[in-house]
Amino acid sequence: MKINIQRESVVTYEVNMEGATLLEVLNEIKRAQDPSLAYSSGCRSGVCGSCAVRVNGREVLACSHNAKDGDLVEPLRNTPILRDLVVDMEKAYSFNAKAKAWQSSLADNIELSEENQQINELQSDCILCASCYSACPVYAVNEEFLGPFSLTRVWRYVSDKRESDPKEKIDVAQTNGVWDCTLCNECTLVCPQGISSKADIEKLRSKSSMFGYMDPSFSNFGGGFNDGSPVF
Repeated sequence: MKINIQRESVVTYEVNMEGATLLEVLNEIKRAQDPSLAYSSGCRSGVCGSCAVRVNGREVLACSHNAKDGDLVEPLRNTPILRDLVVDMEKAYSFNAKAKAWQSSLADNIELSEENQQINELQSDCILCASCYSACPVYAVNEEFLGPFSLTRVWRYVSDKRESDPKEKIDVAQTNGVWDCTLCNECTLVCPQGISSKADIEKLRSKSSMFGYMDPSFSNFGGGFNDGSPVF
C-alpha cells in the first residue's frame, strides 16, 4: 500500500498495513522509515481532534480514517503550516475569545429541564479539531471571519436559557460573522461529531433578527441601515 504525504513536496511511502488507520500508518512510517516525519496526535480515539488532516481533499481524523492505497495526505488548509502535517491553530482558536464563545453570566434561579439541555447538547461535543475551518471557503478569503466552530459555540451559549446576556454575543457575531457565511454546508460534511455549523449559523441569523439586525447585503429598507446595524 502506497501513502502519499505532502511535505515540502509529495513523498510516497510504501507500507504493508492493510486495514490500519491512517494514524497507525503514520506511526509505522515514522518508526521504521522516516523519523523526521511530523504530525500531531493525542487520544487515538477520535476525541481530542489533534490528528485532523486532509485525505484526498477531505478533512478527516487520522485516528479514525482507514488508510487506503494511493491516499494523498495533506495538512489542514487556512492555517500556517509549522512542519509537514502540523499546523498552527493559535489564530483559529483565538476566534473563540473574539466571539465571546463562553458562558458570560448565569441568570438567577433558572434550572434546565431535560428538553432545555438537549437544545445545545450536540454543540457541546465540538472537539475543536478545526476540520470545519479547513473546509470553509469564506475563511479562505477572509482571515477575520469568526468561522464555523466559534459560531457554533456562540449558538451553544446563546441558546442556553441560563445565559443572562445573549445579546452581547449576538452583537459580536454581526461583524465577520453570521452574515458572512455562504451556508455552503462544507463544515457540516467534515465534522467528525456530526455538528452542523451551517444550521447553528442559520439559528444565529434568526436570533439576530429578533434583536433588530438584518443581513447587510440587503438594500436599505424601512429606515434601517445597510451595515448590519439594528433596525427598529
